[in-house]
Amino acid sequence: MQIRMYGVSGPVVVVLHGGPGAIGYMAPVGRGLADSFRVLEPFQRGSGGEPLTVAQHITDLHGVVQSQCGPERPAIVGSSWGAMLALAYAAAHPDSAGPLVLIGCGTFDDVARERMQRVIDERMGDTLRRHFERLPDEFPDPNERLRMMSELTLPLYSCELATTDQEIEMCDARAYEETWTDMVRLQNQGVYPTAFTAIHAPVLMLHGRFDPHPGRMIQASLKPHIQQLEYVEFESCGHYPWLERAARDKFFSVLRGWLSRTLLDSGRAAQK
Repeated sequence: MQIRMYGVSGPVVVVLHGGPGAIGYMAPVGRGLADSFRVLEPFQRGSGGEPLTVAQHITDLHGVVQSQCGPERPAIVGSSWGAMLALAYAAAHPDSAGPLVLIGCGTFDDVARERMQRVIDERMGDTLRRHFERLPDEFPDPNERLRMMSELTLPLYSCELATTDQEIEMCDARAYEETWTDMVRLQNQGVYPTAFTAIHAPVLMLHGRFDPHPGRMIQASLKPHIQQLEYVEFESCGHYPWLERAARDKFFSVLRGWLSRTLLDSGRAAQK
C-alpha cells in the first residue's frame, strides 16, 4: 500500500480517507497535524481481482499499523467511510488501536441513510438534477463519473467553502460499490454497530451541523455500543471541516487538543 507521511516526530496518527475509493483527500488533515504528530496517510486498497470487503480493509490497515507503528498504538482519524473503517478496525484489533476520531461519520442504519438522502434531495435544484442525469453520457468512465459527482455534490455537503480543492488523487468507483455493499451487508446482519462494544479506546465524533449525514442520529446509533463516545458539533460546517471558512480553525484546535490529551493519557497508561 502507498503511504504518505507528514511530520517527523511525536505520537503516530493514521488518517483514513472516505469514499470508499476517494483516495488522497486527507492530505490537508495530515499537513494540519504534522507539526505535533507523525502522520500516516495510507491509500486504501483499490478494486482488483477479488471483490473488496470490510475485512480486507481491516487486514490492510492492520498491516500498516504493525509495519509502521511498532509497539505504539496509533490514534486513528477517519473521515466519512474512513471513520467507519476506524471503528471496524478498533473492534477487530482493540489492543492495537489508540484513540479514534470520527469526522463526518457514515451511517449505520437505513433510517439515518434515508434522512441523509432527503436532505441532499432538498438541497439539489433542478439544474443540478438535470446535470446528474447527463453524467453517464458525459462521463462513460465510472471513475471519472464518480469524481465529477464528488465535485458537483460538494456544495450540497458544505456550508461556506474556503476552497473547493478536495485534493483527491483518484476515484475508484468499483472500490466504492464493493466496499459499501459489504458494509451494508454487515449492518443488515447485525454485525455493526454491535461489534463496537469491543472498543475500549477513547472515541470522539466531530460533525458539522450542515453535514447531510445526520450527526445526532449517528451518535445515537453508536452510543449504546461505545459508552465512552464524545460528540462535538461545529456550526457553519459541513462534511469536510478543514475546507470550511468558519469552522476550519476551530476544527483543528479541537482535533489537535483532544489527540494530544488522549495520546498522553494512553502513553501513561501503557507505562503502568
